[in-house]
Amino acid sequence: MKYFYIFFIFIFGLIFGSFINALEWRLHQKEEADLNKINLDNSLSIVNGRSVCPNCRHQLNALDLIPLVSYLLLGGKCRYCRKKINWQYPVVELLTALTFVIFYLFWPYSLASANGIFLLIISLLILIGLVALFIYDLKWYILPTSIIYVLFGLAFIYKILFYFTIDQSFSSVVVGSLVGLLIGGGLFYLTFILSKGQWIGGGDVRLGTLLGFFLGGPINSLIFLFLASFIGSLYSIVLLLTKKANRKSLIPFGPFLILGAILVQLFSWHFRLFIHDIFLY
Repeated sequence: MKYFYIFFIFIFGLIFGSFINALEWRLHQKEEADLNKINLDNSLSIVNGRSVCPNCRHQLNALDLIPLVSYLLLGGKCRYCRKKINWQYPVVELLTALTFVIFYLFWPYSLASANGIFLLIISLLILIGLVALFIYDLKWYILPTSIIYVLFGLAFIYKILFYFTIDQSFSSVVVGSLVGLLIGGGLFYLTFILSKGQWIGGGDVRLGTLLGFFLGGPINSLIFLFLASFIGSLYSIVLLLTKKANRKSLIPFGPFLILGAILVQLFSWHFRLFIHDIFLY
């Protein structure tokens, strides 16, 4: 039965990975249209639009939209213009599916109760938003405020469900969340002010605030900031050594914040499972 659930979650991960690709592209099209004061074609609307080929803008049918499978069957090319489909699409779909499965395997709370199930669903929704931010910042060097605000709402719901799911006082949940928020947001806001926006952008400040609030507590927040900085530094060093960037090159920091936060959350869940197994034993 467990393998059935894993397969089920993997399929849903592929579907939402496809959704992330569509969301990222349409949101960028909307922002470009707003910037240039152009009326957005309804076919490219985030809410009402239909999926189209980014190259020829031909509307895609159901057979073109099967996550991962369509890419393989079409040989990585558009059915209509025969131009190559960006490798981002199958990679994001597959990585989202695998991350969904990892979240399920590391999940430390009981799924026998409604609270545990809803908590997992909210966690996966937050993950979808984080992956969308990861891809968007990596491609366009921007962290869309609209997605961050939606994630703040989901994180708030997560905290409420979290209180009703675990054996902790309401004050400890609130204080932990506020401390994480102040550390994640405060340190980045201070860096933003001192560097006059040269080192990090306002989107990084908002994202750091969100992730600090979601992770909660000083330890998780500081560790995720350390991991993000460490991984980001390693990535920058590799780019410099391979001469794919120089000291003046722009390197998005959002993806490293998100990666650091996910690693800390998974470790936190794994540690909780480890402690739970010890007591059961």
